[in-house]
Amino acid sequence: MPCLAATYAALPADAAALAVIYNQGIEDRVATFETTPRTAADLAGWFDGKHPAMVSTTASGEIAAYAVTFAYADRCVYSGVAEFSVYTRRDQRGLGAGRIALASLIEAAPRAGLWKLVSRVFPENTASRALLKSVGFREIGLHRAHGKLDGVWRDVIVVERLV
Repeated sequence: MPCLAATYAALPADAAALAVIYNQGIEDRVATFETTPRTAADLAGWFDGKHPAMVSTTASGEIAAYAVTFAYADRCVYSGVAEFSVYTRRDQRGLGAGRIALASLIEAAPRAGLWKLVSRVFPENTASRALLKSVGFREIGLHRAHGKLDGVWRDVIVVERLV
C-alpha cells in the first residue's frame, strides 16, 4: 500500500498527470458526463491564478489525486462560489489521496476569496459521496435527468459546503 506524502498547489507542469487521472474517471463512467479524453493542453485553463487546484502525492512524488475549482457563474454575486471536482488515480483509490487533496482545496478556498464549494455527484458513486460527507459537504438536492451519459439520462446529487 503506497504511502501518501504531500500536497501542494497544482502547477501547469502537472497537467499531463492530471489529464491521465481525469481520463480514468471518464473511462470508468461513474464520475463525469464527459466522454472525450483530455490532454494536458485541454487542462491549461485550470491554472488561471484565481481558482485553486491541489494535488496529493505518493511517497515517490507521483500525483495520486487532485481537487480543482472552477467558476460557478459569471455574475459578480457568485464570485465567491466555485464548482469543484476531485479525482483519484485508480491505483490510489481508497487510500486517502482524494481526501487529502480535497481537504487541501477546502483550506485554500478562503484564501482565494471563495466562501462556498458546490458540485454534483452520480447517486451510485458511493465512494465519492462518502468522501464528500467525511469532509463536511452536505447533499442538498437531486437533479433528475440532468444529462445523458452513453445515451442514458442520469440523475445527480447536488452537494455544497460553506468554507
